[in-house]
Amino acid sequence: MTNSTLTEPTTTEPPGPRTYASIRAAWIPLAALCLAFFVEMVDNTLLSIALPTIGRDLGSGTTALQWVTGAYSLTFGGLLLTAGSVADRFGRRRVLLVGLALFGLISLTVVLVDSTGQLIAMRAALGVAAAAMAPITNSLVFRLFDDKALRMRAMTVMIVVGMSGFILGPLLGGTALAHIRWEWLLVVNAPIALIAAAGVWRGVAPDDRGGLTSDRLDLPGAALSITMIGLACYSLTSGVQHGWLSAVTLASVGGAVAAGIAWVWRERTSRTPMLDLSVLSDGTVRGAILAQVGTAIAMAAVMFGLILHFQYAYGWSPVRAGLANLPMIATMLVATPLSEWLGKSFGHRIACLVGAVCLGGSLVGMAWGVEHGYLAIAVSMVIMTVGLRTVMTICAVALVDAMPANRTSMGTALNDTAQEVGTSVGTAVVGTLIAALVTATLPAGTWSAGLVQSFFHGERITYLVLAGIVGAIATIGALSLTDSHTVEEN
Repeated sequence: MTNSTLTEPTTTEPPGPRTYASIRAAWIPLAALCLAFFVEMVDNTLLSIALPTIGRDLGSGTTALQWVTGAYSLTFGGLLLTAGSVADRFGRRRVLLVGLALFGLISLTVVLVDSTGQLIAMRAALGVAAAAMAPITNSLVFRLFDDKALRMRAMTVMIVVGMSGFILGPLLGGTALAHIRWEWLLVVNAPIALIAAAGVWRGVAPDDRGGLTSDRLDLPGAALSITMIGLACYSLTSGVQHGWLSAVTLASVGGAVAAGIAWVWRERTSRTPMLDLSVLSDGTVRGAILAQVGTAIAMAAVMFGLILHFQYAYGWSPVRAGLANLPMIATMLVATPLSEWLGKSFGHRIACLVGAVCLGGSLVGMAWGVEHGYLAIAVSMVIMTVGLRTVMTICAVALVDAMPANRTSMGTALNDTAQEVGTSVGTAVVGTLIAALVTATLPAGTWSAGLVQSFFHGERITYLVLAGIVGAIATIGALSLTDSHTVEEN
């Protein structure tokens, strides 16, 4: 890698260097990209803690409140591939700036909301804006550096910041609600988005047309992918809410399958497909996607399960329950040297296998720990986070690195879509098993000793089932990776 920057393009926009020689030199654009990723991830979970307050304020029923969070997830997950495709054609920096602007402006409209329907519509619109941000932030990180070791470190920072936002959402929301109205949880997105946009504008160079694809946008493929992913995610939510054999669930499953078949046909026959399916013949791409699904299942399932465990079975306050997740945050920060050492010393395949063992083993530990106090759970959380950090970082780098240079946004979109699908699956598995093994309606107030024991029993079976699912998925994915040592120092 050279310490000099490339020739700056002729542009009316702030030029900025093409690549950076160190993490410190790139602190402005890297901080801006991390901030954009953080606000998008924290918005996934920030409102979950405020749903009871929102329900009282707007007179919302339980089903309506589920859609306050569900609308965001559906539009976000459904549009990720489309957003990646658009960015690879029209410019990653440009699309990210548009997404940040929309995210901030839409967040401000919460001050006009006076009904649940309006809030759901606003959340769906926020999901659209977030989809324009998520796959591009990681893609732009790769543009900041030529050196693969620096890319690995930058990706590590991004993942730590993003996952911290996901985990900290309930804690930040619960703490804020003690002092401010729930609307401010969304209003604060606007200044954050503005700061992030300023950093991207100042520190990330405009896109070089040579690094983009000139193919026409595949609008039919985009529409089919949105339908396929949206209905698939909705099917999992509907299965928990309405039952797996209900008409609405079966219809959404059938629609998702039909849209998926039509999408594959479209992508195979189109001259300018949204996603060239031949990339899936690459074992690294397939393996990284599969492993990312496994990590997302584990993380979402444990996050959802522990929210119930701490607040209902233990009777803890939202703030205390949020603080109980701090072992995951701390491990996210301190596990970086271990993850890099594993990748550098043993290569991607072995490092991810170690991560898969940590994920499966931690879920077995969680199954034992639910009846043995918080310390046992915390130890399992630490082991799980080591697995998450290792698999997520290495697979994100391996996946984008395996994509063609003009399809990096699509690579990160595939990565994010895999995680979004895994999140939906993990939440659905926990919700379904708890409903089947314990109770479909969690009672408010202090639980009886019998119900607590029944809940512990249901959790134990749930985590053991998840250990088998996650362990198998992550292991199969890891075995498809190469022995690349892209994290070694230069």
